[in-house]
Amino acid sequence: MTRRNILKSAVAAALLAASSMPAFAAEVAGVKFADTVTVAGHELKLNGAGVRTKLVFKVYALGFYLQDRKSTVADVLAAQGPRRIRIVSMRDLSSDDFGMAFMKGLNDNVGAEERTKLLPQTKAFGEMFAQFPGLKKGDELVVDWNPSVGSQSFLNGKKVGEPQPDLAFFNAIMRIWIGNKPVDSSLKPKLLWNAEKASAPAPETN
Repeated sequence: MTRRNILKSAVAAALLAASSMPAFAAEVAGVKFADTVTVAGHELKLNGAGVRTKLVFKVYALGFYLQDRKSTVADVLAAQGPRRIRIVSMRDLSSDDFGMAFMKGLNDNVGAEERTKLLPQTKAFGEMFAQFPGLKKGDELVVDWNPSVGSQSFLNGKKVGEPQPDLAFFNAIMRIWIGNKPVDSSLKPKLLWNAEKASAPAPETN
């Protein structure tokens, strides 16, 4: 094989490898979020991603995936088809601390009547956190909404807890970050699609 043919083969192999790798739409604090993911056989697009901070500490990176990108809270909550919430821990967190913060954020953004209606699912979801000791730095917690199954959680790719059937409950989870009392007000706008901002080059968030 000539030197030219070897070079062509090497270039072709590099292009093939690159085409098989996921395209990353965002990188926040070193955590990469793929531009698209597949849930229940549907391709979902990254709607937005950012970092949850508490005081000066980075707690976790978070991203929302929808079938079609939405720029308002109302449109996100009304989105059709499967959805995904992806959380990547940026520090060690006990299951008690993470679970309590999760439940507080949910309760802060759901009215009393809806809280009563969703109580069995909220209780079951809270019990899920007792199934693992906590989140280590780098652990990934995913909550998928699959219309034919419900809300299913995965820790590092393994199912945890039972599916919760109501879309209203998945919306209640989303409201933790985009509700009227989000756990981190600076994170909320980053989870809503902004076409103008997305088309402009942005520095990596450190």
